[in-house]
Amino acid sequence: MNRRTRRRTGRSRTVFRAFLATCLLAVTAGACGDARPQTLVVLGPWTGPEGKAFESMLHRLDDGTGKSYTYQGTRSLRETLGAQLEAGDPPDVAILNSVGELVEHARAGHLVPLDRAATARAFPPWAPRLDVDGGRRTYWVPLKVDLKSLVWRKEGRPAGDPKWCVGLASEATSGWPGTDWIEDILLHRSGPATYTQWATGQLPWRDPRVRKAWTTWAELLGDRDKASIDRSLTTSYVGPRGLLDSLRPRCTHEHQSAFIRYVYAHERVRVDPAAGYLGGRAEHDGAYEVAGDMAAVFSRDPAARALVDRLSGERARTLWRARAADGLQPFFPEATDPQPTDATGRRIAGILTGRARTLCFDASDVMPPGVRDAFHRAVLQYFGDPTGRRLDELLGQLDTVRTEAAEDATNATPGHLPESGVCAPPGG
Repeated sequence: MNRRTRRRTGRSRTVFRAFLATCLLAVTAGACGDARPQTLVVLGPWTGPEGKAFESMLHRLDDGTGKSYTYQGTRSLRETLGAQLEAGDPPDVAILNSVGELVEHARAGHLVPLDRAATARAFPPWAPRLDVDGGRRTYWVPLKVDLKSLVWRKEGRPAGDPKWCVGLASEATSGWPGTDWIEDILLHRSGPATYTQWATGQLPWRDPRVRKAWTTWAELLGDRDKASIDRSLTTSYVGPRGLLDSLRPRCTHEHQSAFIRYVYAHERVRVDPAAGYLGGRAEHDGAYEVAGDMAAVFSRDPAARALVDRLSGERARTLWRARAADGLQPFFPEATDPQPTDATGRRIAGILTGRARTLCFDASDVMPPGVRDAFHRAVLQYFGDPTGRRLDELLGQLDTVRTEAAEDATNATPGHLPESGVCAPPGG
């Protein structure tokens, strides 16, 4: 060993001994340094290929900061998050699609306001500033978004005289494909202002405009025998291969969100705005119902807020699109964001960021969870018995749930969703 090497080795040993001494002195305070990287946990709704694409992007965000990230994907997101909160061990970041749930978490003090960099990407209707305890703050930011006001048909199939494919089963959340129908009909028949009042609990369920949306849905579906009704109630919203394939030749058109394109990734399909099918008013054709997956911080660790900032940034979105297969490439809220490369995805992105004049967040996702769940159940019951007497009974029950939810909100920690958090122009 030469003299230069001995000097370098001696300095290294001196530094190590100093570090070790510092650790030993700090042991009693629990402050001894840990050489292991800190791991932040992200809880989200994606599993299978979707989950793998997101997880791959997440791992590639590691840039030597000493932080590592792990992803937990589950189809029972609400139940999993609730159990973790009750156990006092929430994830650092959770990705939710329900604004109603996010508002409740903010009121309960579970959420940490986001940093300024992330809030710059959070705008209505995806992520409004929320009034909580007298302050206006941003508590979540969209990671991916979807366009809902769409109708799918096999290419070459005429647009007119649709025979509708309907699958309402979705495990614990069965019924939501029907709520999408009613929401879309109300939006295009009565407009964004009425839709916003209804979504935020200001408009009764027994209001004639809301009631008409339910009966219009039944009229559009047409007469159905018991076998057809039972089949729709027990068929998954995606079917074994997508409803256009699973239920043919009995149906020709499907009302479904943009996410369904992954089922038809290798099929020749046509996707159109839903407005032309719903009997709405022409002045509301530029309004579209949308949904989003929003990231919120449940940890006091500043690194969790920094992670949300990175997840909502251009690099993460570029990586995510690159790691996802055709049909699974996500949509993002602004025209300048990376967008899907498949033909169907590009068409939908063009509507979302170009053609649309008003975007209205999924009304049932805006509603308090109790109202939303009752809405899901009522849709299933009405689909099985679409009579006027049955509808009046169901709407009365929903009004009772709406009133109880409003009373609970009044008694809870102050906080409400502004009207701009439901409908807004694209890009803020």
